[in-house]
Amino acid sequence: MATPKPHRQPPQPQRCPPSPRRRRPTKTKPAPTPAPQLLRTRFSTAQLLRRFHQLLPTAVLPSWLALGDKTFYQRAFTPLITLWYLVFQRLGDNHHLSHVLEDALAGGADRLSGPGKALSRQLRSEATTSFSDARQRLPLEVCRNTLRHTADHTARALQEPKSFDLTIGLMDGSTNRARPFGDIPEQFPPHRPGNSKKPPYWCLARVVGILSLATGAVVDSAMGALQVSEQALSFLLLAQRSWEGWLLLADRNFGVYSVVRAAVSAQAQLLFRLTKARATRLARCAGLQLEPGLDAHLTWSRTAHDQCPKDWPAAPVPGRLLAIRVERPGFRPLTLYLFTTLRHRGQCPARKLAQLYAQRWKVELCFRYIKAQMDLGFLECRSADMLRKEWLAGLIAYNLIRWTMAVAAASAQVALQRLSFSRTRELLIGWSRRTSSRRRRLRASQQLLARIAKAQLPKRRKRRPSEPRAIRPFYKAFARLEGPRAAARHKLTQINAKS
Repeated sequence: MATPKPHRQPPQPQRCPPSPRRRRPTKTKPAPTPAPQLLRTRFSTAQLLRRFHQLLPTAVLPSWLALGDKTFYQRAFTPLITLWYLVFQRLGDNHHLSHVLEDALAGGADRLSGPGKALSRQLRSEATTSFSDARQRLPLEVCRNTLRHTADHTARALQEPKSFDLTIGLMDGSTNRARPFGDIPEQFPPHRPGNSKKPPYWCLARVVGILSLATGAVVDSAMGALQVSEQALSFLLLAQRSWEGWLLLADRNFGVYSVVRAAVSAQAQLLFRLTKARATRLARCAGLQLEPGLDAHLTWSRTAHDQCPKDWPAAPVPGRLLAIRVERPGFRPLTLYLFTTLRHRGQCPARKLAQLYAQRWKVELCFRYIKAQMDLGFLECRSADMLRKEWLAGLIAYNLIRWTMAVAAASAQVALQRLSFSRTRELLIGWSRRTSSRRRRLRASQQLLARIAKAQLPKRRKRRPSEPRAIRPFYKAFARLEGPRAAARHKLTQINAKS
């Protein structure tokens, strides 16, 4: 009997050894940005509408006009109507006096007139002289007090989010242009660049303002000549009122002993950025070594190189010196040198202070809206007094728009930074021009807030490419005018006489 052959399994195909997998480079995810804090309000739409009308200081205006021995008798353009039309000029795109007269003849300010004294019935001429004279009669302090009045009412109507139980204020400065008319060249002299040999023409004014971080409204502002430093203008803002309960944020230009001392004397807390040289000197005086991660308590004392306002003693300022290394994907690493009067490390850690200071750049956007959208970068005025009034009136109009944006954001529970400033301005102007009954006005205000809440900025998914900081000049066929017009006119007369 034959023995059975052993069962053979079919040959298995040989498999290649698995190739090692290539690991993809891990991408460092950026740190999650904190969610924006939303504004809240406890008032209804009808109450907010009444508070909006209270932004024009009707009740307190007579007390503001009692300045010195000046007496103001009633004319067609009362102080209240004059103040409103100053703001009305800056709300729209047409800033001419004729536009104000046209609105007054159409009955735009009849509600602000007394009973039986409608402004549209009192005006008999098409000349703008009456309003021009009324603007010059209105005291400058009325415009300045109205600006503070609008900022205070904005804070009362909204529950602003706070940091470290303090209201955050942003302090920064900018410049304005004006033509050399009247006494403007005397109070705001033209600026000649260091490398320019041509005579300057434009008069420049320096402005400094303190804005609210939560709403973007201007709390207070000061204006001076370009020869006056931003630090000196900040002294005026800090000395005119108490800043208790405020935390002021400012860049390196304000991080000097004089501004720090003035802020502490005004009872304000501060978070200022310092230059590396100034931070090194502070650390050296305290016996410390300036390196990333430094968080030390020290006292900022005045040196021979530091200035100090005359009204405040040169007392040392206790605080904390921070050196924080900031690294973000796509950006160069940066070391922030900060000085703050918040000395409690547990309640105010260094990282939270750095995140709070990162929001200081929002003041740059606010100044861009003020100068570009409100047309306050160039002011057409004939006197220095009107230059200051136009600036303050423009800030009041800006605060009206900011008030409307903040109320719409609080009512719809959306982030204020998502709303469009230019669209809010257009909707507010259209709403203010429509006259209707009280019930219809309330319904129109509800529709206004709803439309503003929907007018949001687009979400940009792609990062914008870097653009060169340069302009492309537009050359015209005419030569550039250099020097005063009178000299150019005289030269042209001589050329025509010879020919």
